[in-house]
Amino acid sequence: MGKTVNLTQLKSLEKFVTEFSNLSDDYVFTRLTESNRTPLLISDTGPVRFDGMSWFLCFGGCLDFEVNLTPASLTPNSVGVTRPGSFIEVKNIDWSGLDCYMLFVSSDFIRDINFDLNILGSLAPMGERGLKENPVITILPEEATLLRAYFEILNHNTHSIHDTDSTYGKSIARCVIAALTYQLIQIVSRRIPADSGDRPKSRRMTYVHEFIQLVHEYHRSERTVAFYADKLFISPKYLSLIIKETLGRSAAEIIDDYVILEAKNLLRFSGKNIQQVSYELNFPNQSSFGKYFKHLTGFSPSEYQRSV
Repeated sequence: MGKTVNLTQLKSLEKFVTEFSNLSDDYVFTRLTESNRTPLLISDTGPVRFDGMSWFLCFGGCLDFEVNLTPASLTPNSVGVTRPGSFIEVKNIDWSGLDCYMLFVSSDFIRDINFDLNILGSLAPMGERGLKENPVITILPEEATLLRAYFEILNHNTHSIHDTDSTYGKSIARCVIAALTYQLIQIVSRRIPADSGDRPKSRRMTYVHEFIQLVHEYHRSERTVAFYADKLFISPKYLSLIIKETLGRSAAEIIDDYVILEAKNLLRFSGKNIQQVSYELNFPNQSSFGKYFKHLTGFSPSEYQRSV
């Protein structure tokens, strides 16, 4: 399955890159260029799961990677965001002319910023509307320049904290990362067609975003719509309705996508046998897991393992 990576491990990047900063266990910033190459980005053991959020901003060169087994490419004037717990695997880097900013933020720090879920969920067009969507979008040069400014302010602020033991440095970092995210949300929102129909009301969108977050948290053990509806204090029928109307796919399909993605990663990378995987995903036995997996993928778990 590949290992889980935290910010402490990412701090080892400092040995390889000259433009680098970090604030305790809150976030890590680094800029990769042709002269700042790090072998740590490409893993021979498959994807790694980062336990926080990631922001990537590319100005030059190309970086090919997979997020939750979905191929994506960072090319000039593109930006990408990954959710906490995502599997990330760098496949190839074109170092010629590479200029890429990377920001890794811990889940605790994200919670500390205290985003409104309805706002944070507006990043949906980059991935949450469907697991198979590309997590990277192309942006205008002037938008890329604007986002670069936020990264650079954050980097300078972090160095200032270390140099002067600033009392307000962490609060400034919260505000800069919040502003960066809101700016990105605004950029994404410009790409949502104006004629997309009647937009869901605010409360509905909150349910949708909270549902996605709950599925992300509980999909390894819970697969029923009723479980998530109960967490949201609404009926399964109403949850199914708003998910279908908002995302164009049923709540059950989204749950299944998360479970199958997790199952594929476990079967491919964890070294566990099929029975162990079925128990880890809270199936009563290997047989029920096999039927579930084959129904949704067309392959038995053993056939999938042999094909990869």
